[in-house]
Amino acid sequence: MSGTTLAIEGVHKAFGTNPVLRALDLRVAEHEVVVLIGASGSGKSTLLRCINGLLPVDAGRIMLDDDIEVTALGADLDEVRRRVGIVFQSFNLFPHRSVLDNVTLAQRKVLGRSKAEAEQHGHDLLTSFGLSDKAMSFPDRLSGGQQQRVAIVRALAMDPEIMLFDEITSALDPQLVGEVLDVVRGLSHAGMTILMATHEMAFAQECADRVCFLDGGAVLEEGTAQQVFGDAREQRTRDFLARVRAR
Repeated sequence: MSGTTLAIEGVHKAFGTNPVLRALDLRVAEHEVVVLIGASGSGKSTLLRCINGLLPVDAGRIMLDDDIEVTALGADLDEVRRRVGIVFQSFNLFPHRSVLDNVTLAQRKVLGRSKAEAEQHGHDLLTSFGLSDKAMSFPDRLSGGQQQRVAIVRALAMDPEIMLFDEITSALDPQLVGEVLDVVRGLSHAGMTILMATHEMAFAQECADRVCFLDGGAVLEEGTAQQVFGDAREQRTRDFLARVRAR
């Protein structure tokens, strides 16, 4: 899979008088898997939405390689979203469209692919992720895990260079979490550049090249999974991990 680099420099974001991101700096290298951890409200989801251009920043900049500034006035956000896919905890599938239609719509409207080309690409991806028999089903006929896998396939159908995952297992029953994480695991093994916010600590320990602990809207600590989970430097990181492990 192709990849790109992502640079986040001094990003601030507030909602009214409530600051959510504070001078946040982060870099993600090509083919790297970076996992964001932190308490609810630490800024993880807001950061991912800013990267994809779904939210404007108040200050700072976000760069894809050296050629696209996501935060620039007049930035081509269609191009940003072609290169950077995002999947949320809510599946956001079109309920009145079949699985295949969900997967092919943006390919045809944004990428200009023919119906036949988009459907072939869609069928290939659905087959790869064990969903070939669900192509003509509607979302309400699928389990939560299947719906989330379709949402991932829909994002991948645009051939993105980076994938953002925002707590994609939070809305799932525990028995369905594994099948969705297996998809992300497969993408990481294939070399996809991934930035992922998650509370699945075991998955982060297994798959992350780097773990970033967000606290108060900034990256308080980052390092390898072994370092952060095994010997965190910051007391706040240690306190957070202790709370998560106690659940």
